[in-house]
Formats: sequence, C-alpha cells, structure tokens
Amino acid sequence: MYWNKPVETMERGMLEQLQLERLQETVRRVYKNVPVYRQRMQEKGVSPEDIKTLKDLRLLPFTQKTDLRDNYPYGLFAAPQSEIVRVHASSGTTGKPIVAGYTAHDLQVWSEVVARCLGCAHVGKKDTVQVSYGYGLFTGGLGLHYGVEKVGAKAVPTSAGNTHRQLMLMEDLGTTAIACTPSYALMIGEALRDEGFDMSRIKLTTGIFGAEPWTEGMRDEIEKLLGIRALDIYGLTETIGPGVAMECLEGHNGLHMWEDHFIPEILDPDTGEALPDGEMGELCITTITKEGMPTLRYRTHDLTRIIPEPCPCGRTHKRIMRLHGRTDDMLIIRGVNVFPSQVEAAIMGIPGIAPRYLLVVERINNLDVLEVQVELAPELLSDEVRRVEQLSRDVSRAIEQVLGLGVKLRLVSPGSIERSEGKSKRVVDKRTALTQ
Repeated sequence: MYWNKPVETMERGMLEQLQLERLQETVRRVYKNVPVYRQRMQEKGVSPEDIKTLKDLRLLPFTQKTDLRDNYPYGLFAAPQSEIVRVHASSGTTGKPIVAGYTAHDLQVWSEVVARCLGCAHVGKKDTVQVSYGYGLFTGGLGLHYGVEKVGAKAVPTSAGNTHRQLMLMEDLGTTAIACTPSYALMIGEALRDEGFDMSRIKLTTGIFGAEPWTEGMRDEIEKLLGIRALDIYGLTETIGPGVAMECLEGHNGLHMWEDHFIPEILDPDTGEALPDGEMGELCITTITKEGMPTLRYRTHDLTRIIPEPCPCGRTHKRIMRLHGRTDDMLIIRGVNVFPSQVEAAIMGIPGIAPRYLLVVERINNLDVLEVQVELAPELLSDEVRRVEQLSRDVSRAIEQVLGLGVKLRLVSPGSIERSEGKSKRVVDKRTALTQ
C-alpha cells in the first residue's frame, strides 16, 4: 500500500510550522495575483505581513461559492494562463459552473493526496480499481484515476453508467476495489441482488465512496450487498477534488485531512466564528499548496466536527467526522431544521424497507407539509395489507422521532424512486416555485 510515513505521521509541531510557512506563501501569492482577494484583504486592513501565526488565519476573508461564480471563469486564478495545464468544473449547478484551474504542480499534489487516501484503504500495487465516478469536467473520475496510477494499482476507467457492463468488467477483470458515489454503489449492489448473482465470481473487497453525504446505515447496506469494506473519501472542486480527507481502516472513526495541503476550521454557521475542536459546525478549508487557484477560508457548507483524539493508525493529521449534512441542504419545516441524512438514518435497518427515499416539501394553505416517500423492499411485494399498514406506522414513528416533526409518509413500490449514477436527488422543494 502507499504510505508516505514521514509526512503522514509528522510530529504536530513540525506539521504546524510547515502549515504556517505554506499559508504565508499562499497569502502572498493571492495578494499579488488575485485582485478580489487583494481588495478584500485591504478592506479588512490585512496585509500578507500580518500572518505571523496560524491563529492569524482568522484575519483573512472568507471565500464563498458565489465568489467563484461571480468571477467566472478565471477571476480567482493565481497563476498565469500559460501555467494552467488543466481545468475542471463543478457539476449539478444552475447558471455558470464553478471552474478550477490546475498547474502541473497542482496535479502532482492531487495525485499524492489521493494516493494517501488509497493507502488508508490498503489499496496498492496488487489491486485492480474500477473508477466509476464520472470522468470529464467533474473531478471525481480523473482525481481517483491518477491516484490509482500513483500507487501502482491497475485503473479501470469505467466512469458512471451502464451498470450491466460495470458488472461484466468487475467479474472479467478481477476488480478488487471500486470508487464511485455511495448511491451508485447501492445501485450496483441492488442489481447484483436482483439478478441473483453468485458473489463468489467477483473479487471485490473495498469501496471508496464520496461526493455526497451518506449514513452508517447506508454503509451497512452497501457492505452487505457487495461484501466489502466501504470507506468514505472527501473532497470538492473548490479545493482540489477528491482526496482532501479519507477514512482509514481503524474502524469508521473519522476522515484524515491532509493538513500539509489543507487547513481545516470549524465555524459557527450563523456567526462565522471559529469553534474549538470537537464542536459541530461548518467546515471551512484553506488550501496552502495550490498554485492555479488557491482558496482562502472556503466555506464548504458541510457540517462536521474535528476529532481531537489521535488515531490508532499512527497518522497525526486531524480527522473530521463523517458529514452530518449541509447548511444549504437544510430544510426548515414549520420552524424545524431537517436534513435528508436524518431521514436516511431513521429508515435504515427497518425490515421491509429499501434504502431509497425522497423528501417532497409543499406549501398547502400557507402551511409547509413534508412528504417522505420511502421504497418498499422487493421481498415485501404482498397483498398483506395489514402488514403494510403496520410497517407504515413503524416508519412514520421512526422518522418523526428523529425529526421531532410530523410527516406525510408514502410507501412506494420497489424501483419507483429515480435512480442516479451520480449524486442522488434527495429533496424536491416545491415551495421555491411559489417565490419565483
């Protein structure tokens, strides 16, 4: 397996000194080359010389997703166009996409951090890795691809889609690890189950899943369907792509963030004030080695906390807890904050229920109504009305206990909720149409 031991186990004092030096260099770079950052720092009365300790990070301005859209396409680039060797862009947004530029050095860093992530999963030279994230402008496919090649494993660039072919290649090529969204892994697992596939015909042992929040219940379901260890990888286009953080095999106990390249902060989502380690809040990331498009204090809207305790694996880089949800995925229903992941956690493990759901919010007679559609498991296709009625009561009670809110539950037939080969759509908010 790939194991950059001198860096991954660096003593904390040395690591923090390295962070400070790289932060100072990054601040000088953006102040000189990015007018937006220079203007905002001047408005705050901050110059690069004011960054003397890591605590001075809090003097710097935040970066929001709207900043990247407003300065599309190259307004936040800190390197000349002659040094940009690749461009990626975010997917699933309306209007102009988020564009990120990479120098040759940035691509080397990206391969390195993804290689470390694969090392956390003990993926190495003997493995065949099916990369079933989307290739193209989306960072997932190519990000994992080059990391796989750096560790010396065999990359199978299937991209997402054509599930039948995915299964054929998985068997024929002897795939041992797969990288994709957890939703797509679940889709593959369901296809194998529905076909009555003999799982002894495949060699799959490891799954590396990210690009969307998922719960422990969903992890359990994927592991059961595919017979693998399912691990969480984290990243986003605005910082580099996949590879910012990764779970190791020491239990499901948080994701190591590679602090020699990224500085994490946890903020109060409302005030923007930094919170101490251990408290839940919004993850904010500063890149400290990116040349093409560094980002200062990027507000991810992802909710998590920093785990202060050291990991038994020996890595000294701080861990973040698996994502709790997103501030901008949060629904407010009659004054109650609702995250899709809460519903997923409530329904997982209930016999007779498939791990597929959709939240539909409507405003009826000036009152917000939340309908939760949940798929029945295939084995429950039955005329036993009494059994379905009892199941409906059980599911409603489980959801309402988690949310503290009454919901309208609709049990739907297997396969009726739309599948996705990428990020699943969990919410339909019909209230937005009323304000447009």
